[in-house]
Amino acid sequence: MNEPKKRRGVLAGALAGQVLGPGMVVLPGQGNSLAIETDAGVVVIDAGGYLHADAMITTLREHFDAPVHAIVYSHGHHGYNAAVDVWQRHNDHRGDPPPRLVAHRNVVRRYARYRETAGLQQRMASIQFPSRTPIPLDVLATGFTLHDPTETFTDTMTLVEGTRRVELIWVPSEVDDAVALWLPDDGLLCGGAATPGFTIPNIGTPLRTQRLTIRWAESLERLTALDAERLMTEFGPIVEGTDDVRSQLLSMAGALRWLRDEVVGRMNAGMDEAEILADMTYPDEHFGQPWMRPLYGAPEYIVRDLYREENGWWDRNPTTLHPAPPTDVAAAVLSAIENPQVVIERARALAAAGDTQLALHVIDLLALGHGDEPEVVEARAFKAELCLTRAGEIQPFVSKSCYRSSARLLDEGHTSWTHLE
Repeated sequence: MNEPKKRRGVLAGALAGQVLGPGMVVLPGQGNSLAIETDAGVVVIDAGGYLHADAMITTLREHFDAPVHAIVYSHGHHGYNAAVDVWQRHNDHRGDPPPRLVAHRNVVRRYARYRETAGLQQRMASIQFPSRTPIPLDVLATGFTLHDPTETFTDTMTLVEGTRRVELIWVPSEVDDAVALWLPDDGLLCGGAATPGFTIPNIGTPLRTQRLTIRWAESLERLTALDAERLMTEFGPIVEGTDDVRSQLLSMAGALRWLRDEVVGRMNAGMDEAEILADMTYPDEHFGQPWMRPLYGAPEYIVRDLYREENGWWDRNPTTLHPAPPTDVAAAVLSAIENPQVVIERARALAAAGDTQLALHVIDLLALGHGDEPEVVEARAFKAELCLTRAGEIQPFVSKSCYRSSARLLDEGHTSWTHLE
């Protein structure tokens, strides 16, 4: 087997170009995209985005000449299938029939929601995936092209029969439209979004909707029952051997169930979200495995998502029930501080002592202000510095991105994301 290539970015798979066996090669898509030769033609997991499609097709044609029979949407997140039209043109140029576009039925509803909230989706992506040079939202939108599937299924689907059977299984996890692809004749399971491979399950991420922790655990347990001999994860390596596949799937599910039990126990004792976060510890037994590292997701994210599953939006502080307008709050806080410079000095002292997070809490007394008073401007600038420092202190990619995006916003003199263009 070929050696896996190094990932080219946070959303790039580790296996691009690797041959997994006769008639199976990993394409350089968004995540590990697999091309599978079948009696009906080639089945491709995800068409990738416009930055991926040409290289994916080139790699495909280095190995197979058969028509692309079907493109399976591993899930409905932006980018994974933005370039479906490139593949359709490829088939048309070859004189082949259009590929089947197959997805779970919930993708249709997701795409409708994405179209309705297009501006929000672009802004969230800009924050979560900041570039060195800011990309205008209208340019970013070109990578968010949506192609509705031509076929959908509910729970399971036999996509191709014959000498190499291809089955699809609904595995709600990161999203409610996630699909695993199962090749029973090869003993190969492609877990898709349900099995990231290099990081703890991406539940509770700061900018996204709820992922429902136990639902994800149940999907992992469902996949365990297949007794797969190999597991291709979404971004990470191949897991070899039935025992190792089973161990990885069950350890992830077990950690998620452990988190649920721990958070529920603390909620039942009356703790609020902040108290639970401060009280939690994460034992190596569950979180010391390579596939549970907090590199993209984080256990703290999952704690917050679990709390949101059972609680409303109120943080238990009566002040926040019916808040005054942010500009009025900022002005009132500033007026209550006799010497604003003391706040800045205290925040700088905390930062110098290595307490970056506490420094952020203190500097917010001034930095959330909307005026152009010298102390407020200085506080915003220092908060931007603290955000960059904090980005270097924590592991989860999404947190790093949010800190860096926030620093850029503050450096531009803004406190509201409505200024993002």
